[in-house]
Amino acid sequence: METVLVTGGCGLIGQHICSGLLKKGFAVVCADAEPNPYNEGKLNYTFEAVAQADKNGYAELFEKYEISVLIHAACTVDNDFGPIIGNEQIEIAKQFDKFIYRYAMTENVRKVILLSTAQVYDYPKTREPLREDADIKTDTNYATLKYNSEKALISEMQHHKEVMCCITRVAPVYTLTYPDNLEAKITDPKDGSKFVFGKGQYGFQLCCVHNLVDFILNFVKKAEDMKDAGIYNISDQELITAADIISFLREHHHLGAVVQKSSVGAISKLKGIFGGSKDEKTNYRYLDISKLDYNNMLDTTRASKLTSFRWDIHNTK
Repeated sequence: METVLVTGGCGLIGQHICSGLLKKGFAVVCADAEPNPYNEGKLNYTFEAVAQADKNGYAELFEKYEISVLIHAACTVDNDFGPIIGNEQIEIAKQFDKFIYRYAMTENVRKVILLSTAQVYDYPKTREPLREDADIKTDTNYATLKYNSEKALISEMQHHKEVMCCITRVAPVYTLTYPDNLEAKITDPKDGSKFVFGKGQYGFQLCCVHNLVDFILNFVKKAEDMKDAGIYNISDQELITAADIISFLREHHHLGAVVQKSSVGAISKLKGIFGGSKDEKTNYRYLDISKLDYNNMLDTTRASKLTSFRWDIHNTK
């Protein structure tokens, strides 16, 4: 039985990754600062209390367990840092990432999966799908934090060609009970009110957590045979419209008044009006009004070789 170490394993994404691995017959070592009851008591699940930047604590884990797979889900915000990322958080993550990759290699880990973000891309002013080789532009601190992690992993793996390495650039995630990233797409960053342009038929690229978990499970089980390491875009197959988000929130959550503003064609005239403070733009849920009329999509063709991306806003759980 292979043993998988999941850093940040008690966060929203991490808990679902751990659950999926357990169902597929892996032994899971979940490392996080605080426990989470989601997987508590399940067979082959072990929780280890290790602070996110505790290098000694992680070194002990690698020595204590025979880890064959590392899934690095720490520093995805929320359970580690909170939604606002500053220079201090960037530096903490940068030092920790370098350490954990190098230590994993000294302990003969055979597969490494990093959770990164689609925010690293320079979204073009066209509707062309974004492939994994698209231009990079880290215009938020969160994107910078994750891109630093990508570069650290790539640098370390240049010395370990035999290791299967995967970087997942994930769109903002959601589940039935976790609508925060959905709600951010209809929230005016200036005053926090909910709004929609026209009838809300413009869309956003988001990712059901279960699509991400399905991909990770398939990569762990199949990637070695396929010899297909590298960078993968992970998201739902289709854009989620603002109208879809409003319907979802009204059906499953409390949603108050939603203001209807001018048509989508008027978005360009409103760029720059909404907020723009430093704190808002470092917030990884910040809504950039200037990108609303592009409807950019991630190209998930490469990742689709490993998974079907069967989950969406209509069947999420």
